[in-house]
Amino acid sequence: MKILDEPTLAAKSDNAKGALDAETARLASLIDAHTSHDGSYGVRIPGLYVNRYSRIEATDYVHTINLPAVGIAAQGKKVMTVGKEVYEYSGARIFIAPVTLPVAMKTIQASPTEPFLGVGLYLDPQRIAELVPKVFPQGLPEVRNRSAGYVINADTAMINAVARLVDCLSHPGDDQLLAPLVKDEIYIRLLRSPIGVYVAETVFSESGVQRIVKAIDWLQNNFPQQLKIADLAEMVHMSESSFREHFKSVTAMSPLQYQKALRLQEARRLMLSSQMDATTASRFVGYLSDTQFNRDYSRFFGSPPSRDIARWRQERQHLK
Repeated sequence: MKILDEPTLAAKSDNAKGALDAETARLASLIDAHTSHDGSYGVRIPGLYVNRYSRIEATDYVHTINLPAVGIAAQGKKVMTVGKEVYEYSGARIFIAPVTLPVAMKTIQASPTEPFLGVGLYLDPQRIAELVPKVFPQGLPEVRNRSAGYVINADTAMINAVARLVDCLSHPGDDQLLAPLVKDEIYIRLLRSPIGVYVAETVFSESGVQRIVKAIDWLQNNFPQQLKIADLAEMVHMSESSFREHFKSVTAMSPLQYQKALRLQEARRLMLSSQMDATTASRFVGYLSDTQFNRDYSRFFGSPPSRDIARWRQERQHLK
């Protein structure tokens, strides 16, 4: 048996890194070709989205509901906060969120000459459920150290697959004929990655995590309602203590914190897009007290509703 000496191993490592860097640069170039202006927007391929940002916000995080997805910052750097957990990713490091989460995100490395260039693919639970038995024919291994999100080092094959998916936008017909095949490849590579089991368990029939996913779906559709944890736990056939434990491990927050984030983000959206006043918006999302709403809003967004909305509207005017 031939034993590789250290210089040979180092050369192989350098070659692998060079290939990965080149593939990541190619992905950035493809994203650049399909993003003519700053912003995040969908494209012709279902589930695929691209984004471009040429400046860094000084202090503010963007609060949004992040659907289950895998995201890559091919150029630039982004930070994502879920509850008290913070995830930073760039280059060949990718972020995976297996479930729907209220998040705060911020671009922390970008410039007009080297803008942030990102790409994401929403996870298709039905398709992933069809692929899980093929990747895990013996069933899922035991899951430990679960988290709300994950950042892992992508290999050249994964970056290449994502680049080929984006490249399908450049060739007529590829978005319909080849893109579904490439998406399957990305899902399979994701399932075979170190965090694949955490994605797989979200679609695994009657797993504890899938029950939490059902509870999350209910919260998204019914967040204005007054919440009783015991009732929600019973709805998904779990004891209250087990439900609380699983929910916190999957989302990095309690059910009440999750509901509060949904309410506050929706209230802010209503005030910005529909010109609602704070009282009307707070009642619409389920708050019964103006004082409680103002307190929660200030803690969540950093300033009271009137000041926060006035600032955002002023910034929008500057951008026009």
